[in-house]
Amino acid sequence: MKRLKGKVAVITGAASGIGHASALLFAREGAAVVVADLNPETGEEAAERIRGEGGKAVFVSVDVADSGQVERMVRGAVEAFGRVDVLFNNAGVNFPATVVDVGEKAWQRSLDVNLKGVMLGCRHAIPEMLKTGGGSIINTASMLGLVASPRQAPYSAAKGAVVMLTRQMAIDYAQRNIRVNCLCPSEVNTEMNRRFIEQSPDPAAELRRVLARIPMDRMAEPEEIAAAALFLASDDSSYITGVVLPVDGGLTAM
Repeated sequence: MKRLKGKVAVITGAASGIGHASALLFAREGAAVVVADLNPETGEEAAERIRGEGGKAVFVSVDVADSGQVERMVRGAVEAFGRVDVLFNNAGVNFPATVVDVGEKAWQRSLDVNLKGVMLGCRHAIPEMLKTGGGSIINTASMLGLVASPRQAPYSAAKGAVVMLTRQMAIDYAQRNIRVNCLCPSEVNTEMNRRFIEQSPDPAAELRRVLARIPMDRMAEPEEIAAAALFLASDDSSYITGVVLPVDGGLTAM
């Protein structure tokens, strides 16, 4: 039995990393998927791959920090597939810095994409979910929304706010059959994280530092985070809302 059969899922940041893995998994589990991303080339490729496997998918170009574009994304989902059942707010950016080092533009962009993008996605998708009796919203927060790490002030501030926004929306919409949960991954083997490590002064030392914090002594693969997102998107988690789920190899248990 496919766990998302008949569902329509909108996934932001779906051209790469966690979003890409989730788009493929959700489609294989029966969902029609809106692949939403800033990158049209890789986004179209992801949608085409889903269609090539016999699934349903469309690509929508979107900057999640722009309300008009997010509204168009949700409208595109409804026009293509008739409804929105699942919203996975996954798009994110990271500008490693302290509060002294970070530029104001980078600080604002971190808040706009990582936090405002979640709010805008929910603002435009929730009315569509209410029309069809409810839905499931998953937000990608981070273990850096729960614990601190060197030079991550912009990212941690935004992701910590995503954690509390998730809980707030869960309470606001619990009686209207919209569940809202978030994932808090630790280090994931994505292009963004690989680039962060490779750009450090000593990449090998940086990788050792990263892994030293994780009891399982490895990064997660994007597919492992996608599996957790699938659980929260599906009816398997029908009595779960307001949950902040670490998928972190034991990091936050330390």
